[in-house]
Amino acid sequence: MSQFFLIAGPCAIEDEALSFHIAEEVKKICDDLDIRYIFKGSYEKANRSKLDSFTGIDKNEALRIHKAIRDKFGIDNITDVHESNEPAEVAPFVTHLQIPAFLCRQSKLLKAAGESGCTVNITKGQFLSPEAMKSAVEKVKATGNDKVWVCERGTTFGYHDLVVDATSISRMKKMGQPVVMDCTHSVQKPNQTSGVTGGDPELIEAIALAAIATGADGFFMEVHPEPHTAQSDPFTMLQLDKLRPILEKCMKIRKALNS
Repeated sequence: MSQFFLIAGPCAIEDEALSFHIAEEVKKICDDLDIRYIFKGSYEKANRSKLDSFTGIDKNEALRIHKAIRDKFGIDNITDVHESNEPAEVAPFVTHLQIPAFLCRQSKLLKAAGESGCTVNITKGQFLSPEAMKSAVEKVKATGNDKVWVCERGTTFGYHDLVVDATSISRMKKMGQPVVMDCTHSVQKPNQTSGVTGGDPELIEAIALAAIATGADGFFMEVHPEPHTAQSDPFTMLQLDKLRPILEKCMKIRKALNS
């Protein structure tokens, strides 16, 4: 049985102190529970609903912080990329790249991500079936890069709530690639009249428990010590002190299923 992994961190890199604090606390939890930890933090948010939304700090500073965390804690790290010129620019600072859900069909972006040599985590679009992700995976693998993961984050039916299909993980695992469950974006309530995406973080635990029971190889979770103060996605992030209890329950389930 391969080691379970957790991709976790703030939605966006806000400053060095906060990023280091989150990385240190999550690493402690993962070390205790024998989980491989991958630090997450977007170096730039290019897909915000409102023009005046926070899109990140200086890009070079955010990438410096990313690499500093990787070096200090000896862990892998990941950020999302949005345009085809970004993977080559970002790859020296991170070990993994993430393709946002709305961009999972962008051929040039997927090809550039594959050519970077990084592991590529492709988030399933809210408009796609699990099986449709095969084409996205093939685009990356066509570059000679077999390090591809697929990530479930819910499906849109109508304008607001996302619905998570409990069969999605097992269906995507048939592709032979690791499957990740995005436990925080799955509880989003997009397209709010305020222009700021809403969410229901109380449901994160339910999403995680269902995913581990259906074979997820890893989780993606955005975490923050005080989500309400976060500059990006404050309504969907998991409060940091709630992470350990959720992971403890999930690892018990995984152990029972594999015993």
